[in-house]
Amino acid sequence: MYRNLTLSVSLLAFLTAAAVHARSPQVHRLEATAATIVYGYYWSEAPPALRIASGDVIDVDTLLTNTPEGLAKAGVPDDRIQTSLKEIVSQVTGDRRGPGGHILTGPVYVEGAEPGDVLEVRIQSIDLSIDYGYNGCKGVLPENCEPNAPVRIIPLDRHRMTAQFAPGIMIPLRPFFGSMGVAPAPEAGRVSSNPPGRHAGNLDNRELVAGSTLDIPVFARGALFEVGDGHVAQGDGEVDQTAIETSLRGRLQLTVRKDMKLTWPRAKTPTDYISMATDPDLNVATRTAIQEMVDFLVTEKQLTHHEAYQLVSIAGNVAITQLVDKPNVGVHVRLPKSIFVPR
Repeated sequence: MYRNLTLSVSLLAFLTAAAVHARSPQVHRLEATAATIVYGYYWSEAPPALRIASGDVIDVDTLLTNTPEGLAKAGVPDDRIQTSLKEIVSQVTGDRRGPGGHILTGPVYVEGAEPGDVLEVRIQSIDLSIDYGYNGCKGVLPENCEPNAPVRIIPLDRHRMTAQFAPGIMIPLRPFFGSMGVAPAPEAGRVSSNPPGRHAGNLDNRELVAGSTLDIPVFARGALFEVGDGHVAQGDGEVDQTAIETSLRGRLQLTVRKDMKLTWPRAKTPTDYISMATDPDLNVATRTAIQEMVDFLVTEKQLTHHEAYQLVSIAGNVAITQLVDKPNVGVHVRLPKSIFVPR
């Protein structure tokens, strides 16, 4: 009888675990409000705006990195400035802001995430929330900018997915979130949303469009994922400090990976594997991003370090992700998936 009871308990535990494993992902709506955003930081002590199970999906709103006053000065009529932006800027003040300037939706606490794990962020879709964006002028060569000029408002065509920069200049839209990240380690304290780092954050990587996956090392329990800084078009480097910045709505699936160990964020698109790194020194960031791709090839493709390094030189594309999110610059390496063919 004891043996039968033990078997029954074991079977029940197995069936319960199987049922949990087989559960359909739940979709959680997360609007951007004064109670569901953080203003300018990633922090292991930030209270969660939402708790979800690993594998669930968030349907999330994000807001552009500007203020109602800044948009009005640039000529945006009051009735076209989002109510949520007005409320957040007026209500989230004092020590609830900074040290960075981004409005980030979250944090999202993912059950089961522990330091040393990896948070897999599958970007299922990204849609435009408003029909305009803006571009500022500062960045690497601010001497090119007109003094005291307001930001440039750029209309967005949702149907053609284009933006007219000027007569005869049409920009294709490829929406992505400039900032997706997790809380840094507790000892780092409250970290500015401006520079990216090992926790990802303000990567400004234009490859992270719908259909891509971003893998981020976890440093705090629950991961505490945040997202924002919507972009619809940007060149590598983001040289004037802004893309076409706008508000976006996305569906992101967040899954805890216990079977992965990462030092830096990595990504996959439908066409490429991507390694990345950041540092105040562009040379250090470049060397680290290249080594990350070499290490990926050694681990995942069973190449020697010698072979992997050669392959990165032959087929890899090293790009400057951004030069303006001080103190860190960013570099990423793209390696096309198409070079790997069945043996």
